[in-house]
Amino acid sequence: MSQAKARLKGKTVLITGASGGLGEQIAYEAARQGAVVLAAARRKDRLQAVQAKCRELSGGDAFSYVCDVGDRMQAAGALKRIIGDMDGKIDVLVNNAGFGLFEAALDTSPHVTEEMFRVNVLGLIHITQRVALEMKGRGTGHIINVASQAGKMATPKSAVYASTKFAVRGFSNALRLELQPFGIYVTTVNPGPIETDFFQRADQDGSYLARLRHWVLDPQRVAEAIVDRMLTRQREINLPPMMEAGARLYVLFPHLGDFLARTIFDRK
Repeated sequence: MSQAKARLKGKTVLITGASGGLGEQIAYEAARQGAVVLAAARRKDRLQAVQAKCRELSGGDAFSYVCDVGDRMQAAGALKRIIGDMDGKIDVLVNNAGFGLFEAALDTSPHVTEEMFRVNVLGLIHITQRVALEMKGRGTGHIINVASQAGKMATPKSAVYASTKFAVRGFSNALRLELQPFGIYVTTVNPGPIETDFFQRADQDGSYLARLRHWVLDPQRVAEAIVDRMLTRQREINLPPMMEAGARLYVLFPHLGDFLARTIFDRK
């Protein structure tokens, strides 16, 4: 039995944004390792399909919950059902739900800006607070927040999206310190572009992934990296290595970082 399977067997893993893309792959990989998957997302039909496959992969139970994390009342209702169904026992929370839009800062509408912050930041914080209280009471748990390399090095046409991911990283870094005394781990995931339907909304002309092809990540591989580190003390997961190197250069040499952000890493 693999180390991940030994750690996750019978553990409950709540994943937001689980009806497609990276969240769906995290659900499947967690189920393969024997976890009880709690899949939450907006699309009921897709959620039911994910739930069925998770049951097949784990040989055990799996659950699905319709939930728009950007709607605080709906998210609160879903969390109440989840916590009730699990008797408060959520071992791992993966805050994966989010969206982006590649658009110049001056052209981004207030509606899109507010929606992105509700989903990417405020919804994540609300769900984390509620689940972390349960984890604190039990003295164990793991919170995994999916941010982005955009939260380390912003590039043109990503001002609003990058700002939400900078916020996620800041929240996660402080939360890690606050929850450490209670036996709760906090991990931030900072992936580069992943080949998912995220880009159906983010990239209006459909050319971004083609331009950045050699840096595009396979969602299953990213999911494997995340699940492999569940219930371990892991500060960050950063992919791909080339973008992480660029982000570190950005901190050490900001003028060079601006040049890289305007040239090599600007493919929108």
